[in-house]
Amino acid sequence: MAARLVKQCTYLLREATRLSPAMAPVSRLRLARTAHKTLTFSAISHSSHSPGSLTELVEKDQVFTPYPERQEIDRLIEKATSPQELLELVDGDQSLHHNHAALILIRLSHLLSEKPEDKALLIQDIRFQQLLHLVSSQITTVWHGTLVKLLRSLYILALPRTSKELQSVEQEVRWRLRRLKYKHLVFLAESCTASMQEQHSKDLLAELLVHLERRWTEIEDGRTVVAIMMKAGHLSESLMNRLEDKCLELVEQFGPDELRKVLVTLAAQSRRSVPLLRAISYHLVQKPLPLTKGMLLDLAYAYGKLSFHQTQVSQRLAADLLSLMPNLTSGEVARCAKSFAFLKWLNLPLFEAFAQHILDRAQNVTLPHLCSMLLAFARLNFHPEKEDQFFNLVHEKLESALASLEPTLQVDLVWALCVLQQVREVELQAVLHPGFHTRFLEGKCLKDQSTLQKLLHINATALLEHPNYKGPLLPASALTSKPSAPDKKMTPLQKELQETLKVLLGSSERGCLDVATRYGWVLGMVSEGVVSEEVTVPAGSHPHFLPDAEVLLDADGQFLPLRDFVAPHLAQPVGSQPLPLGAKRVAFLRWEFPNFNSRSKDLLGRFVLARRHMLAAGFLLVDVPYYEWVELKSEWQKGAYLKDKMRKAVAEELAK
Repeated sequence: MAARLVKQCTYLLREATRLSPAMAPVSRLRLARTAHKTLTFSAISHSSHSPGSLTELVEKDQVFTPYPERQEIDRLIEKATSPQELLELVDGDQSLHHNHAALILIRLSHLLSEKPEDKALLIQDIRFQQLLHLVSSQITTVWHGTLVKLLRSLYILALPRTSKELQSVEQEVRWRLRRLKYKHLVFLAESCTASMQEQHSKDLLAELLVHLERRWTEIEDGRTVVAIMMKAGHLSESLMNRLEDKCLELVEQFGPDELRKVLVTLAAQSRRSVPLLRAISYHLVQKPLPLTKGMLLDLAYAYGKLSFHQTQVSQRLAADLLSLMPNLTSGEVARCAKSFAFLKWLNLPLFEAFAQHILDRAQNVTLPHLCSMLLAFARLNFHPEKEDQFFNLVHEKLESALASLEPTLQVDLVWALCVLQQVREVELQAVLHPGFHTRFLEGKCLKDQSTLQKLLHINATALLEHPNYKGPLLPASALTSKPSAPDKKMTPLQKELQETLKVLLGSSERGCLDVATRYGWVLGMVSEGVVSEEVTVPAGSHPHFLPDAEVLLDADGQFLPLRDFVAPHLAQPVGSQPLPLGAKRVAFLRWEFPNFNSRSKDLLGRFVLARRHMLAAGFLLVDVPYYEWVELKSEWQKGAYLKDKMRKAVAEELAK
């Protein structure tokens, strides 16, 4: 058996060598396929005999349908400028081979792509139906490249889902998926994915995604991987994982536009692929890539949406955008400001330029753009140099238009003005009116609860920072803060700080965890103490504070019953006795890394507002930022740090 197989191989190779110089390329392809079939047949046949001439086998087995030479009708199809010219070819004397009908349909779709009103008339034309029938009857002889273009064209022509011709083309594509080149699969993914979803061609789409994933190693260029990622990546998690790996492999070949497309695609899908983002950031920083205005805006959006901080990239984006500021529209400025606010990157020259841009175009700036700017400034707690002019413009625009905005946006804008200390009483009254806020008090969805939280902050601003405000205010029932989820994971800083303060206090019975205030802030790291003006904290003693707790001390430094004294800041007040003369409340405020602007020790606007409210409520504040706490290595250092912080807070108050 083995000897016969070797003899057969030798014969075929000798025959192939003799015939190859005289054979056309298509014949050589047929020869290779025929030789493969002959070898396979000989290997499995027990009674195989030496074949005849290899030329005879080639003539018997027509493996590939030869593409005919270019004819006059091909030129007519390409030059046609109207559907009627193409349809006349059907009635003409021209002979249409198996690809001509498909080519005419492809050209028809191109001509009608911008004229949807003519598609319905075309579908009813008898000559169009003849073309469809001709293509359907010869679909197995249509070449691969023409077939995938034909499917796209039928989708563009909006054939009904029940069309037998459309179903025939889809079925033929499914049968050929395994044989199609990868570039044909990419073409289908780019041009037909959306249509497959709309046409409910789920089986074809599913098989296409499977083949794209299985053959992902065939991707050789950046354009291909980016195209698939944009068009089909969101449809398959496993395919997207493969594409991200391929991006990492090819990222050195990417140009600026491809880098932009990858970042925007990741942002659109909220895929924070850190290795890929790091690789893209490296190339953006190291290569002198020319970035256009649109690219800069898209990059800023993507980095902000994904909350991926890379200092050098942020610096370059800010510098390049600052140089392009005269060419930016108000919409682009608002979009850019919003992106940098999400990124928590406050570049003072850039944001000053944003504010000046709005002031220079005060008459033409639209309210949505101004709202985006205001919210961005509030998030970063940015106060422009021309603060009065800017906020006068804001109040002027909101005066007549605030009530017409969507309710949630109204609350966001007034809250932003509270953060920036620019809110007016009329704006407070607009959102604290019972007819306005009732919908949020009764809301159960997460968005309504978030809006209610901001209403509590607005209400606290009216109470604490506007002494002449006459009302209205939120009802007492709304001021009861909901307790935090019991299964919420504690941060390392929160856990260490609680443990340290418990040791210093000596007993958890002397405090109450999670102080819920009527101002909308649940002070997750608050201790309250009543400290006499004459009391100091000597070295080595235990200060009476507990995280998430309240502790009362008398003039001698002794504990007092917590619930016996009035606590007007609580959401549910307890006690009736007034505090001793000269008593002070002290709150510990824990500041985590996300509470700050990127690469800065400046708090975000939300937390600046919280700090102001606690001060206005009569607390002495002990700030515990992460960047100071992380330097403390031993328990003794942590305890000494907290004691020193408390002494300074009390001393500063006594010095006033």
